[in-house]
Amino acid sequence: MNSTNKSPRLALSTQQMVRAALFTALVIVFAIIPPLPMPFVPVPLTLQTLGVMLAGLILSPRLAALAMLLYVVLALVGFPVLPGGRGGLAVFAGPTGGFILGFIPGAFVVSWLAACRLSETTTAAMIARNFGAAVFGGAIVVYAIGVPWLAMVTGMTIDRALMAVVVFLPGDLVKAVVATIVALRVAKLQIINNP
Repeated sequence: MNSTNKSPRLALSTQQMVRAALFTALVIVFAIIPPLPMPFVPVPLTLQTLGVMLAGLILSPRLAALAMLLYVVLALVGFPVLPGGRGGLAVFAGPTGGFILGFIPGAFVVSWLAACRLSETTTAAMIARNFGAAVFGGAIVVYAIGVPWLAMVTGMTIDRALMAVVVFLPGDLVKAVVATIVALRVAKLQIINNP
């Protein structure tokens, strides 16, 4: 079998790589904004999941996941791209490690759900679909990875860890609203067209 038959489907264009890198940079900018410590849980409130939601709503599933993968790799190798200027393997051994790793599937799921055509013909239907995608992928999928990780690292039970992160839900709903509005504006302006 000729390997060149597969390469065009797997290869990324320069434009696609730039798009992914832009959303990686956006999450880094959101991480620079000082996190808000939360009571009763060793995980601060940050704007990073807003970046996950935006990447998912604006990019294709593959590019959204790639943007978050690049962010995670930069953090793993020690670049100070996490809140508080942190980076390195030690951060991933802490209570926030699972949430950060959850950004990759979270962005993919947001994008995949947002791309599903549910025969909507109205802007309201598109807004509802995108909001649901942002909440499910950008919050629930990230929690699904982060909560067990938090429980394991801190010695909490899963139930207690889940209750501890409930305080983040209102903020994540606000982020989903913001991401939905921004994505709608981008779609109307046709700034980014995914192949």
